[in-house]
Amino acid sequence: MRFDIITVLPALLESPFAHSILQRAQKKGIAEIVVHSLRDYSTNKQKSVDDYPYGGGSGMVMSIEPFAKCIEGLKAMREYDEVIFMSPDGETLNQTIANELSGKGNVIILCGHYKGIDQRIRDLFVTREISIGDYVLSGGELPAAVLVDAIVRLIPGVLNDETSALSDSFQGELLDAPVYTRPADWNGHRVPDILLSGHEAKINEWRHEQALARTQARRPDLLED
Repeated sequence: MRFDIITVLPALLESPFAHSILQRAQKKGIAEIVVHSLRDYSTNKQKSVDDYPYGGGSGMVMSIEPFAKCIEGLKAMREYDEVIFMSPDGETLNQTIANELSGKGNVIILCGHYKGIDQRIRDLFVTREISIGDYVLSGGELPAAVLVDAIVRLIPGVLNDETSALSDSFQGELLDAPVYTRPADWNGHRVPDILLSGHEAKINEWRHEQALARTQARRPDLLED
């Protein structure tokens, strides 16, 4: 799967994609993540990519021309399944969306900045808008990194134990059950006996009960849905 991320601050994305699971996915050739500097597509001497908003108001607005030039150049080389704009206005990212996008081939992600982007970019190029929560960040780079991480870990072959992604919180509409590792007894705090029993059916039943109880206590809205 290929991700082309368009940003005015490419350095912000260097670290998230250079470590851990995302790094391994790229080394395996399972995921390709390419970051494009929006300023490379500016046509003025200052390499600026923003301007004052029509109608007045505070802040600066990202211009249509650099985005259009970059997107059209990418589309001339390959087909894309989605052009995603990271925006607090978009649908809230959840596991269902991540699962769906993990089956795509090529995706473009646009990172906004300043006051926002020219509406014509959204009207003409964007196929989907995604938010990572009801709050505003300085730009779309961190949300883009979150989205890519959520998607890539689901692609077959990325995780060493693929079943671990299937048992994550939200995959079964429930939060995950508590997990433990050695030692079985730490300063009198013991691991639940059922997990040491070796009885797989009873362990699975316990985990489901714990997941249900945790979801009821922390995210009852998931049970209502």
